[in-house]
Amino acid sequence: MSSDLDRRGFLRGTAALGAGAIALGAPRSGRAVPELGPADGGSKGLHIRRYVRLGRTGFEVSDIGFGSGGLEDPRAIHRAYDVGINYFDTAEMGFEAELMLGKALKGKRHKVHITTKAITEPHFKRERIMRSLEGSLQRLQTDYVDIFLCHAVNDVERLQAQGWHEFVELAKRQGKIRFAGMSGHGGRLQECLDYALEGNMVDVILCSHNFGTDPAFYEKFTKAFDLIANQQGIQRLFRKAREKDVGVLCMKTLMGAKLNDLRKYEWGGATFAQAAFRWVLSNPDVNALVVSMKTVAHVDEYVAASGTAELGLLDRRLLRNYVREHSHEHCRQGCGECAGSCPLDVPIADVLRSRMYEVSYEDHAKALDSYGRLGAGASPCVTCTSQACLGACPYGLEIPKLTREAARLLGPASRGNV
Repeated sequence: MSSDLDRRGFLRGTAALGAGAIALGAPRSGRAVPELGPADGGSKGLHIRRYVRLGRTGFEVSDIGFGSGGLEDPRAIHRAYDVGINYFDTAEMGFEAELMLGKALKGKRHKVHITTKAITEPHFKRERIMRSLEGSLQRLQTDYVDIFLCHAVNDVERLQAQGWHEFVELAKRQGKIRFAGMSGHGGRLQECLDYALEGNMVDVILCSHNFGTDPAFYEKFTKAFDLIANQQGIQRLFRKAREKDVGVLCMKTLMGAKLNDLRKYEWGGATFAQAAFRWVLSNPDVNALVVSMKTVAHVDEYVAASGTAELGLLDRRLLRNYVREHSHEHCRQGCGECAGSCPLDVPIADVLRSRMYEVSYEDHAKALDSYGRLGAGASPCVTCTSQACLGACPYGLEIPKLTREAARLLGPASRGNV
């Protein structure tokens, strides 16, 4: 019990490192890509500093990729292109973002790589998936995408589906997609990645990965805590992907992206987001990361982390403070330790992900959409008296408190506020 309390105490209340000397990430070797267009970098002189081969695709992509989730200002797309970003990620679910990307990248299509994705089900026929792709192509104003992903995969049945494989074969033959793969961030992510890689089913993988889900991050600070991490095997899978020449992209790199109250720890010109990106890019088995860039300011901040491979003292300090501030409320997507702990079958991790979209991302529409897919969601939690889930989280999250908050924020009563 004391070990458990010590661990949780560290996660919730560990003190910051001393200020010391400021050391930022070291440069990482890479390739320059010609013909990227008018990459003047604007008045701040920003520019992507590293391009990397994305596995068997052969694409030379910027190490920081443009994610279109929650895109608010189309000028961010233009800014991203101008500073050298050549990898743009979107999804069928974000059809408005597809429309903005299609318009902004018109005339530049041959200079960028575009990925889109769709959620499929095991019973979907190839024709249904093809309609999803064709809708995306129309919105993107292009006749092909470079990569098409089966999105949010959390069970191998979706990877086994005949309709998906028939679709990939046909779409490649017709030239509508060049490469295919999967994305995921659920509790069975590693099982699905292992299955897909072993069966040579993917050209590219996109998965959640951040400093807060890896035991090696905590080992940098102390060996005394018996930490339970939910991605203990992910490094093996990244290595396996590299051995098979499969491209590796990471998302959810900001551990919830709750940034507003971390600014007090930022000094010396570095930001928490940049530190989090440097942690991901320091992994030699990761090709690049994708992050949502809603505004021009996001582009400028995020691109500044390009080209670095090592964490400096200030980086570690920022990440450690973030863990201290947010470990008590952040669900480590992909953990799955709470699965089955609720006698009423509330999908706890999915509920907490919807809450993250609302509270951390401040994306009410996405939160409502995600929560709405869960049926009753967390409504049983409101009147639950057993609280059987209370000790189910290895990170010490007070699950009943968080799921009830999700029910209050995203339940039927909140829908009149959209």
